[in-house]
Amino acid sequence: MKIRRNTARILVLSAVLPLLGLWNCVAQERSEMRSAAGKYNQVLFYIDRLYLEDVALDSLVEQAIIATVGELDPHSAYISAKDVQAMNEPLQGEFEGIGIEFAIIRDTLTVQATVAGGPSERVGLLAGDKIIRVDSSDVGGIGLSNQDVYGLLRGPKGTKVRLSVLRKGVPEPLDFVVTRDRIPINSLDAAYKVGDDVLYLKLSRFAAKSRDEIVEAMRSFDGVIRGVILDLRSNSGGYLPTAIDIANEFLEKGDLIVYTEGRAIPRMQESANGNGLYREGPLVVMIDENSASASEIVAGAIQDQDRGIIVGRRSFGKGLVQQAIPLDDGSELRLTIARYHTPSGRVIQSPYEAGHADKYYMDFYERYLRGESFSKDSIQFPDSLKFRTLKEGRTVYGGGGIMPDVFVPQDTTSYSSYYAALLRQGLVIEYMNGLCDRNRRAWTSRYRSFEKFDRDFEVTDDMIGELVALAEERGVALDEAGLERSREDLRRYMKALAASSIVSRDCFYRVMNSGSPEFQAALEALREASLSRNALL
Repeated sequence: MKIRRNTARILVLSAVLPLLGLWNCVAQERSEMRSAAGKYNQVLFYIDRLYLEDVALDSLVEQAIIATVGELDPHSAYISAKDVQAMNEPLQGEFEGIGIEFAIIRDTLTVQATVAGGPSERVGLLAGDKIIRVDSSDVGGIGLSNQDVYGLLRGPKGTKVRLSVLRKGVPEPLDFVVTRDRIPINSLDAAYKVGDDVLYLKLSRFAAKSRDEIVEAMRSFDGVIRGVILDLRSNSGGYLPTAIDIANEFLEKGDLIVYTEGRAIPRMQESANGNGLYREGPLVVMIDENSASASEIVAGAIQDQDRGIIVGRRSFGKGLVQQAIPLDDGSELRLTIARYHTPSGRVIQSPYEAGHADKYYMDFYERYLRGESFSKDSIQFPDSLKFRTLKEGRTVYGGGGIMPDVFVPQDTTSYSSYYAALLRQGLVIEYMNGLCDRNRRAWTSRYRSFEKFDRDFEVTDDMIGELVALAEERGVALDEAGLERSREDLRRYMKALAASSIVSRDCFYRVMNSGSPEFQAALEALREASLSRNALL
């Protein structure tokens, strides 16, 4: 397929390097490169042979690489060998383990949910089970961390792990032997029907299997899809090929999606192949200031091709393409090799000064201080950054992020420093995990559907009082004015956490969206697009 073939030339290093003979011939082609590498090797040689004390050369080299890459653009990076797997895993879309979602509640490893069809579900583990022993290691009351749990429960496919579990209503521990398997990591956090005919899709990142998840959600939709809301808020990006594949689902054959170019990379462009599942019909893409990279590719293509409406706030502005280059010791260099352009020719990358990543990110923070999140009028674009969409000729802007068609200011009317402290320290999640654990059997029996949960479940004043007491135990003093200001937002967040734990994960967003101005604006934009389309018909 064209999309995969062309993009692989940019992003799959194993294909690029052998074709170019890049590393093998570089010393012969550039005397400057040969001289610089030779000088550094000399320095290492003399340190190793003559320096007063023993030196860990590996550490010196790592620090030198970090310093060197730090002189480049803000998005090039060096990843140590021990961090590569953790960095890549969410994008690869799967890992090998036992297939549970867990929480550490009162220093006890507690099963929150089992992955459908996964190894833990197959042997009979249930939400609410408390794991007290893993193989020969007692894991209760030892100050377990999330990383400790990963180390104990993850492992190669086909290996076995023995678990001892406490279950409510069962007097003795239960023993399970779980055979590890490949476990999917979903990037589509929510897919649900809004009203009778609108599909809401919340994508958290552009992972290897994100397009497959979206296609599955579309194909399993009960009825005819008459509108789609693609929520890319706080989606910081991921794989470029995945962004192209997802944009392809919404565009007509031949519509340009993106083009890239760099000093050593010739211009390459990607266009839709016409096989997308939702090429017509109202479409809204939601973005905010934390939407970046692949999110901006999709939003930019949809906007430039006049395919849908962009709702929210100006996106981050990351328009640089990184190549993941594996190094011999298992570490990885993520090197910027190209910049991308939207179909109209816009450069989305925000301005930066090489070697000054701190200033680059401070400039992003200063957008907030200038009031950009609260007023569209605070964002000024020079005429040189104005572009035209390709089909309707509407004005759009380059030079740093995607500017939405419908601007929705950030709502801070119910913000308080007290609520922020509860969130920062994870106290709301900690309290709700414990509350759901204590009531799991009764609540799962009572709330068998989201509709019943949404109608009947109430976050009571007693629950909030217990949360406030927990916060005081953790050193967060009660601020009564702050609590009153944020009470309704706090109730909604607590209810959303309960919905996720008791009903299903995507129900978190069903609750949170009910009070979201951005989501309401997206619905209104979709309605207007539907009316306009019907009028044309």
